[in-house]
Amino acid sequence: MELADYIAALRKRWPVIVVAVLAGCLAGLGYAQTVTPSYRATAKVFVSTEQGATVQDLMQGSTFTQNLVTSYAELATMPAVLGPVISQLGLDTTPADLSEQITSMVPLDTAIIEIAAEADSADLASRIANATAEHLSQTVTEVSPTTASGASAVKLTVVAQAEPPPEAFAPNTRLLAAGGAAAGLAAGVLIAVGLALFDTRIRTAKDLPHGADLAILGSVPAPSRSADDALQTLAEAYRRIRANLQFLDVGSPVRSFVVTSSVANEGKTATAIGLAQALAERGARVLLVDADLRRPSLADRLGLEGAAGLTTVLIGRATLEEVVQQVGPPRFAVLTSGDVPPNPGRLIESEGMDKLVRKARTDYDIVIFDVPPLLPVTDGALLARRTQGAVVVARAKRVSRDQLTDALDSLKAIGATCLGLIANGVSRADAEFDGYGDSYTTWRDGRDNGRKQSRWQRR
Repeated sequence: MELADYIAALRKRWPVIVVAVLAGCLAGLGYAQTVTPSYRATAKVFVSTEQGATVQDLMQGSTFTQNLVTSYAELATMPAVLGPVISQLGLDTTPADLSEQITSMVPLDTAIIEIAAEADSADLASRIANATAEHLSQTVTEVSPTTASGASAVKLTVVAQAEPPPEAFAPNTRLLAAGGAAAGLAAGVLIAVGLALFDTRIRTAKDLPHGADLAILGSVPAPSRSADDALQTLAEAYRRIRANLQFLDVGSPVRSFVVTSSVANEGKTATAIGLAQALAERGARVLLVDADLRRPSLADRLGLEGAAGLTTVLIGRATLEEVVQQVGPPRFAVLTSGDVPPNPGRLIESEGMDKLVRKARTDYDIVIFDVPPLLPVTDGALLARRTQGAVVVARAKRVSRDQLTDALDSLKAIGATCLGLIANGVSRADAEFDGYGDSYTTWRDGRDNGRKQSRWQRR
């Protein structure tokens, strides 16, 4: 996949990403509700020495304080200080456990010790901080060196009592919600890209197999709500496919071919009708044959008589001229399937089918056969070998790349040619032209010109 494909995958699956972000945000909020609130209160202690009589004494005292203040900060989390704190406050804990709730630090270039205590209530946090500061002062007095007069050389003074904090510092609901949303976004992107990587369905013409012997004839857009736009867009789509089909081999123009697909419901019949109409518009004598003897549909779609048709000719009960019906634009003829036979495969392989193909190519400029899908049965591939090849329709979001590859391999296996591929039902953004598409249209003409009313429907 290229960068553009990744971007397209994210755009097409944006609901997945949105849902993942919302889920992550809600998960963060939910987690925040399960966390016990924690409060932090801070007391500050100033460390000083007994004042000396000279400037030199003062400088020595300052240096002495700077050297020891860090050690005194560490002393605040030791049992010598925390043991009396537990006894004073009546806490049900040990000095080791209580030390995890206390943080003691010295701001840079200061002689101040900041003692922060954490607890599940604001009042308890302030009392622990104040008690720790008080007992730290007492302990330092006991362990510090003394002066000549016997007094402690170091003095700790509580300069800021800890006050109960107005709100908890943890959990940080906003941060947890934002973190959950970020995690959801990452998960959503991974899911969207993963779905694109593992989704092997055909979506655009770019997903069709490419090769020196495979031509991409064009794309037909997905249905549109506007009937007028649908008519215009479909007509333009089939004209483009017609042009590409006619220029496959200038020296040997395509005069007979089958229209098929890999599996059912890919729009092969609608495509066959559209191509036949587009070719007839250029003045060619076109014959469209319903050779799907298992699930015929041309008669119903075009509003034609279906009792007599291809099977009638194959068993010798009528000639081609007797059962052909005119429909749509001038010079556009249709041969319906006739009655559904019990042995369609044998009729497709019969000598009568060879004679009909030769006769049709003699009487008409272009002969198009609507045949069954390639994977379920072999009828389409066998008839493709009797013509110049097959035009394979691949419906977006319906057929997978593996299915299409298997269908093309079935043509190669019996020596049939794939003339080209058509991507059917692609999105408007991926279509090869502007406008809206549709998978059905209606021809409405008066009885005075002898044309039939028909409807193309998605199959």
